[in-house]
Amino acid sequence: MESLAGSQEPRTLNDFVDATGLPKSTLVRLLSVLDEMDYVVRVDARPSYRLGHKVLQLSDAYLAALDLSVVADPYLAPLAERTGQTANLGMLDGTQVIHVCVHEPDRPIRFQAAVGMRDHAYCTGLGKVLLAHANPDELAVHLPPEPFVPFTEHTITGYDEFVRELRRTRRRGHAFDDDERSHGLRCVAVPVTVDGECLAAVSVSGASGEFGPDRRQSYVDRLTETAAELADDPDTVAALRVARRSLQPAVHER
Repeated sequence: MESLAGSQEPRTLNDFVDATGLPKSTLVRLLSVLDEMDYVVRVDARPSYRLGHKVLQLSDAYLAALDLSVVADPYLAPLAERTGQTANLGMLDGTQVIHVCVHEPDRPIRFQAAVGMRDHAYCTGLGKVLLAHANPDELAVHLPPEPFVPFTEHTITGYDEFVRELRRTRRRGHAFDDDERSHGLRCVAVPVTVDGECLAAVSVSGASGEFGPDRRQSYVDRLTETAAELADDPDTVAALRVARRSLQPAVHER
């Protein structure tokens, strides 16, 4: 079935022999069973085969069973434990960031978040790193009209200044929310990149006093490791791609 999935054209029995090294007699029996179950379809007398409709049912069942908050948590849990901060996995949805997985550290004082929580993209670490890797031609649809609402005196409120911040973010490889959304709260975020495409962002958030320069770099190192682990997990990547198809940009006139 993998051999068929990797080809645009039907595969012959000889093709399967070359690809698998199995005897023709074994392949004939296997293909006959798969044909009866509609996982493959015999298309001519050579014989040659293509994938059948039952494969789509398997694909749909697999994707339906993927829950981002479940498949990503094994990676966010150790991140929260090792940093002592709340770990978040976020995706861009219009002008907002949506938290698709959250793991809080086991400590009484912590940043509290929940799966499904939304926030503005322009003033959060998750949002800034996602926008830094977005198509520049589509940036405007992910931002509110100017001036952006200033939640603190540190909030960036102008488009040009924000674009400069995104350039700095992309150069250094991580975003930093420096009390821009809430007083006393800081966040560091890095992209989750698969085949050169930023599918999501992962961050840690917590009390501003715990995000000094030394600890901040330590967080970046941990986040980079976690982002690589997420990008290497086929289930997580599949779930991210499915989730992203359901997220649509909100269009705003500038």
